[in-house]
Amino acid sequence: MEEKLPKYFSGELEQSDISKLLNEVGNDELLQKEFVGMQNVHALMQLPQLPNDEQEGRRGFQLFMQLLKRRERQQVVWRTMQYAAVALVLIASTFFATRYFLVGSDGEMEPNRLVVPAGQRAQLTLPDGTLVWLNAQSSLTFPARFHGKTRRVSVSGEAYFDVASNSRKPFIVSTQEMEMRVLGTEFNVYSYPEADYIRTDLVEGSLMVYSKRSPQTRVTLKPNEQVVMREGKMYVRKINSPDYFLWKDGIYSFENERLIDIIEKLQLYYDVKIIVKDPEIFNVRYTGKFRQRDGIDEILRIIQKIQKFTIEKERKTNTITLKR
Repeated sequence: MEEKLPKYFSGELEQSDISKLLNEVGNDELLQKEFVGMQNVHALMQLPQLPNDEQEGRRGFQLFMQLLKRRERQQVVWRTMQYAAVALVLIASTFFATRYFLVGSDGEMEPNRLVVPAGQRAQLTLPDGTLVWLNAQSSLTFPARFHGKTRRVSVSGEAYFDVASNSRKPFIVSTQEMEMRVLGTEFNVYSYPEADYIRTDLVEGSLMVYSKRSPQTRVTLKPNEQVVMREGKMYVRKINSPDYFLWKDGIYSFENERLIDIIEKLQLYYDVKIIVKDPEIFNVRYTGKFRQRDGIDEILRIIQKIQKFTIEKERKTNTITLKR
């Protein structure tokens, strides 16, 4: 059985063997947990391939498979998706593969939680066929299969959803302050705990957004609209630029944004503290695009060439200071 799981995720298993494997997984609770753990590491590995990264990614994948083979000796059991974030450290962030999550078991399982570390991103497919992209420092909690009359997931951080249509079973996304209810649509959610606002952008379809504090406070978005919640109040406006969603492809795009807002996002994306000594820097506006894989140091160096500030980095405290 152990040799079949890696073949399943690498796409080498014959179709007839896939059915047998899934039946065995559906009848074995421990095997279910191992399957889910392996599946979610592979989900973390879903990214467009970039030049010069394939070899690095293959090395990381081989190392991961070696760790799996040592599982019994070390008495390690994959229990929930939260372990996948640890394994991601060993895998290049630009060489990814994806599979569907197990939905064949009727048994109740603990909710899965996918956590994406700083400087990474992930793509996965939910049991209903919904596609989800997760940005850095983000997490998604969801069941192994959707029971009942709704499909409910929760998000912390930033996520982009392409929801599989099902008029009989609405899809609900929950954040710390608000919820979104859809039947089938594409939208982006920005909901980092450290941010001072929550934002939802509708790309296609229709989306109802309502406040958890005050459920009667709700809005219905049309395509190319966004709702921002700040201090419990909702504000609807047009989406300034569709380039913002390029983060799904590993591109951070900023258009006429204040440097203070860019810095706040970079802190969240890369898990670093940025201190600005000169307040005038805050109000400078900047337009540009950066590759996520370039890292925080390179991004700041590019902005520095235009805005003329100095950069000091303290690695022990993971702090970057900007001043003129």
